[in-house]
Amino acid sequence: MRGPVVVVGDTLLDRDVEGVVNRLCPDSPVPVLDETSAVDRPGGAGLAAVFAAAQGAEVVLITALADDAGGARLSALLAAAGVQVYPLSLSGATPEKIRLRARGRVLLRHDRGGASGEPGQPSYEVLRVLAAASAVLVSDYGRGVARQPALRAALAATRAPVVWDPHPRGPAAVPGVHLVTPNESEVRELVPALPGASRLATASRGAQGLRRRWRAGAVAVTLGGDGALLCHAGSTPLVVPTPGSAEGDTCGAGDRFAAAASLALARGALVSEAVQAAVAEASAYVAGGGVASALPPPEQPFPRVLRAGSNRGPASGHGVTGPGGERVGIAAVATLLAEVRGAGGTVVATGGCFDLLHAGHVATLQAARQLGDCLIVCVNSDTSVTGLKGPDRPVMSEGDRARLLAALSCVDAVLVFDEPTPEAVLSWLRPDVWVKGGDYATGGPDAAGLPEAEVLRRWGGNTVVVPYLDGRSTSDLITRSAGGPAPGLGERTQQPVSTTRERSR
Repeated sequence: MRGPVVVVGDTLLDRDVEGVVNRLCPDSPVPVLDETSAVDRPGGAGLAAVFAAAQGAEVVLITALADDAGGARLSALLAAAGVQVYPLSLSGATPEKIRLRARGRVLLRHDRGGASGEPGQPSYEVLRVLAAASAVLVSDYGRGVARQPALRAALAATRAPVVWDPHPRGPAAVPGVHLVTPNESEVRELVPALPGASRLATASRGAQGLRRRWRAGAVAVTLGGDGALLCHAGSTPLVVPTPGSAEGDTCGAGDRFAAAASLALARGALVSEAVQAAVAEASAYVAGGGVASALPPPEQPFPRVLRAGSNRGPASGHGVTGPGGERVGIAAVATLLAEVRGAGGTVVATGGCFDLLHAGHVATLQAARQLGDCLIVCVNSDTSVTGLKGPDRPVMSEGDRARLLAALSCVDAVLVFDEPTPEAVLSWLRPDVWVKGGDYATGGPDAAGLPEAEVLRRWGGNTVVVPYLDGRSTSDLITRSAGGPAPGLGERTQQPVSTTRERSR
């Protein structure tokens, strides 16, 4: 493949709540579900992207993320699955689908998130990655991303094969797509069936109608356990049966089918070959237990799963209360983002361990705050610090570190995250400016070479370095407190020279 597989569409937060039912509700004859576990996962276009990434492909997801707990959770889950997120802004709330289950059976599905929000404009980097794709999958869930005018123009212009997985509430596919992949019910909504027509006749008529209406190369109608029906320009459809029995949980089977077809086209397969590969993949997926078996287990079991509306960090599930608590956590950050962006302001962010807050940290934070209208500090959790610094760190707990930072007048809000890098947090925050403290005296990569710079470019953000107070570092302070020498303390302060190196935090 010459470029990444790019997935475009609406991402939802799916949640499976498993429990047991032993009684009826006393005030209504309905079962009471006692929750025993809960698992979050990306849904919609996000699930298709995770499926493609699990096959070893380089996958980029262009989607809209809201400034709320659901959007932050999605960003963390996608990053953990190896999906590169190129986020658009999203007004409103993250759409969520919650399935309440007992003994593997769904008792009820609870949807929340309200009406579809308006996705923001794509950045230059979003349009560039679309142009460089080896294949594009449009996973439309009817919530607006597939309607975005600039994205549609880029999709129509790309030379890569485009697979369009439609939704009845979504827009028409752009002209010239290689393959459209509706299921039977979607075809019936998009092309009304003739009275008394057989199942195959209805699927064939609907596929040919869609193919002509949307000027698509081919349409493959998925038929559940019976495979798929493929219609090309000719009059005779191709029926692709399933290789064996495919009974089980079908949640996500359509996404698996579309992702498999896109990967096959990216690798040079014919459309007929891609549909055969997709039928085999989707059948094996359902027979193997569906989404519960196909996705890796969550990094953290219930109850550390982030819940919408909670005051917790995007990935870690950590919350902070007490002094400064109103400025710590996802609820505080979401409120701040809405206020600043609503006023047309500039969002600045920085990050690090901040273990033993010292003058070097404060100088960096004060300089960062001057670059915009708010400063959000992303703090590595205790788990993350231990992984980066060793078993003796951190010296201070994440709660204390977050409280101290939130108490500074130059800091507007604080987030705690578990990952070794802040990529997932940044994809959700979408700051205009990311700031790092640099020691200009010792050499090292420039700001453009920082790993965060590539992430910031996805939405048009910028990465900068501000001078660091030399002679101040957490490691030095720990050494001094243990009775060791104080290396370089007081020898140089604020001596900017030529290149940068991030100091130990």
